[in-house]
Amino acid sequence: MRQTYDLFIIGGGINGCGIARDAAGRGLSVGLAEMGDLAGATSSSSTKLFHGGLRYLEYWEVRLVREALRERDILIRNMPHISWPLRFVLPLSPDMRFEGGTPTSKLIGTTMPWLRGRRPDWLIRAGLFMYDSLAKSKLLPGTKTISLVDTPEGAPLEDRFRKAFEYSDGWVEDSRLVVLNARDAANRGADIAVGTKVVSAERDGDEWLVTLSGEREGQIRAKMLVNAAGPWVGDVIAGVVRSNAKEGVRLVRGSHIVTKRLYDHDKCYFFQGADGRIIFAIPYEYDYTLIGTTDAEHHDADEKPVCTPEERAYLLDFANGYFKRDLTDADVVWTYSGVRPLYDDGATSATAATRDYVLKVDSGGAPVLNIFGGKITTFRKLANAAMDKIGDHLTITGPWTHDAPLPGGDFAVGGQGAQVMALQAAYPFLTDHWAVRLVRAYGTQAADVLGTAKDAADLGHDFGHTLTEAEVIWQMDREWARTAQDVLWRRTKLGLRLSAAQVTTLEAFMAGRSPQD
Repeated sequence: MRQTYDLFIIGGGINGCGIARDAAGRGLSVGLAEMGDLAGATSSSSTKLFHGGLRYLEYWEVRLVREALRERDILIRNMPHISWPLRFVLPLSPDMRFEGGTPTSKLIGTTMPWLRGRRPDWLIRAGLFMYDSLAKSKLLPGTKTISLVDTPEGAPLEDRFRKAFEYSDGWVEDSRLVVLNARDAANRGADIAVGTKVVSAERDGDEWLVTLSGEREGQIRAKMLVNAAGPWVGDVIAGVVRSNAKEGVRLVRGSHIVTKRLYDHDKCYFFQGADGRIIFAIPYEYDYTLIGTTDAEHHDADEKPVCTPEERAYLLDFANGYFKRDLTDADVVWTYSGVRPLYDDGATSATAATRDYVLKVDSGGAPVLNIFGGKITTFRKLANAAMDKIGDHLTITGPWTHDAPLPGGDFAVGGQGAQVMALQAAYPFLTDHWAVRLVRAYGTQAADVLGTAKDAADLGHDFGHTLTEAEVIWQMDREWARTAQDVLWRRTKLGLRLSAAQVTTLEAFMAGRSPQD
């Protein structure tokens, strides 16, 4: 790392890496320190959707939904290898009732008491009409009504569901989104350091003196800091920069379960619960179904979030209210949980807390920008807004990310199939699954990972399930992977497939090789 930066960022989640990319592209010298792995916390634990947040309309978060929907289309265009359109099926039931708790449900209960505790079909359709209208999408099709009788969409559901609304949103590989933002930032001159903790930051005249420990040790100077520490944003304010900022963060845990694939088609389900909440059931990693999420208070950022037995039971019971097949604990093959660092707006419940972001600059001397909240769909807009704040203190050029693809994303939406065919033509030894997996990770750069290989043996050791030495070396040298967990759960999701023995072999290989980044 260099000794002096215009901008130094604390935190390697999506907000930190998104700001690093934007800032580097605007001519600033940028450094970033992440104490663990890129996307090692919240940013790899989302529901993995680019979406406007249909349910946020019930909380009248219209600006947030509009911004997220407009961003959804921009992001899908700029990263068609790791993101693509999805259709969502929202089953309708005349007997669905819920505990009214949103501003909209309370208003309905006041003005139309006969609808208290219900989301009638016309109200849901009105919400979806608003959703489509706010999106103004030229990329994704709008809402339609579909039958669930003798159709693929209805086959896995209980017979009482006869019709549904179907609408559009998008999928994203969340942890790869972070890594690719970091790669693009580095390509534009940013220094990215993983396994590196910011121990302290002190104002020294008109600069910050920052002390680092871990993989990169020593001191650097910066004209401005960005606190994008996610769940630890409050800890950085109080213990690292020792700011008097009064804004707070509310930690909300979201847990997910993964089962073997529950249905054959490639659409997602949007389920409404009797408690007024919703969950999704989403096709996942070819052979699985992802179900989530929960909203639970989480009181300590240093306490690793896990899906509790109660949350697992809640998600299973919720899904069992819709699927014909009765799911049990035995069907769950993996769980994960993340902590959302929401801006503390004083909401009465975790579900009601805003998903909007708040940016605050403390300029009592050398400035620091504190990032509160945000959602993965609005990371680019958050970075743009952060640059507006940064531009008040540093000289920057204008916005540029609107039409800039991430590394490997320089092909058209819907072009994954053509990329797979071209890759297999160049490397005939690739199976269909292998080629699809590589394109969905690296896009047009998949051939760079494979290099001059003429057969699978040229890629070095086979760790299992198409993970080869060549790919692991790429991830270590180009994507800051340091451990088997980084490779298996963030650069890929092959942790779902590799055996314990295969993981041990991978760990030994990585421990014996130093990254060349």
